[in-house]
Amino acid sequence: MSAPVASPSGRPGPATPRLQPPGFTLVLLILGLATGCASRRAGRPLPRAGDEIVVAGQLFHTGTPVVTWMDPGGYDAYRVERRFAPIEESDWKSTAATVPDVGTTNRYGLRRDGLEPADVERLRGGGWSLPDLQERIDQFVIHFDACGTSRQCFKVLHDLRGLSVHFLLDVDGTLYQTLDLKERAWHATTSNSRSIGIEIAQIGAVPIAQRRRLEPWYAAGSDGDVRLTFPSWLGETGIRTPGFVGRPARPDPVTGSIQGQELIQYDFTPEQYAALAKLTAALCRIFPRLAPEAPRDPDGTVTPGRLDPDALRDHRGLLGHHHVQANKVDPGPAFQWDALLRDVRRELRR
Repeated sequence: MSAPVASPSGRPGPATPRLQPPGFTLVLLILGLATGCASRRAGRPLPRAGDEIVVAGQLFHTGTPVVTWMDPGGYDAYRVERRFAPIEESDWKSTAATVPDVGTTNRYGLRRDGLEPADVERLRGGGWSLPDLQERIDQFVIHFDACGTSRQCFKVLHDLRGLSVHFLLDVDGTLYQTLDLKERAWHATTSNSRSIGIEIAQIGAVPIAQRRRLEPWYAAGSDGDVRLTFPSWLGETGIRTPGFVGRPARPDPVTGSIQGQELIQYDFTPEQYAALAKLTAALCRIFPRLAPEAPRDPDGTVTPGRLDPDALRDHRGLLGHHHVQANKVDPGPAFQWDALLRDVRRELRR
């Protein structure tokens, strides 16, 4: 090794570089290329971490478990046939004859609103680049599914109603992605072309006078511990975590007013909030126009009703379904908007 050279300050300076033999750099270059070629050898699988979402054909990490429509056990909204019908009756001809609400073979479409005709021709068929999509996406719409589990939600949306949503969030915190985010999912009417949608597994909020409707879904033990339960008619739950026992983040039901209705609702599970915070932070990073904020009234509270058309047009960030449609109340009075947004911002600061 060469001796250090004194600097003007008297401190040792960098060592004099040693001359390498002729061709040394070329050898390093060849070795580097050989290594790169080996890692890209045809037929070699690319490993995934299991937390990736798909955006315009690209994979992005979220930091929380994700099952895509391409994975075993996923829910595929690209499929024409009904996922949970008997296979002999799942084809489109049988569906059209027996489930008229489905209406079309596709449960999704093109993010077409505001596109020029030339852009429609360029992007139709799925030809979105990430920059194209980043110019469009600026809203993230949050729903409760009123089905209780993601498996039941996909059955209702896809097999019975002909609708779709980009993400399902099950009670154990497992995220399911059913479509590439370049697709226009059918979940929030006028916001579909600019939004991403998520259905959180929960039976949801009901009028206070009908609170008994929640009883089949929640049971309190002698110690006051409230747990999720599932009615027998639901059958298989599809919950991915073996032996999972779900508990609402707060044991007591929450009451509040949405769209001027007094409602009661149990909270979502801690696992759902944790996964939602990580997914939301990832989406805010991927889509620069998507802000970690919700619509607010002058007093700073999250707006509990539908936004007027101008406010909805101008909002860039998170929305409840109730902000988009006057006949919707999800995600309900128990949803912890401020806690979620605090956690999202914490994720974004990391």
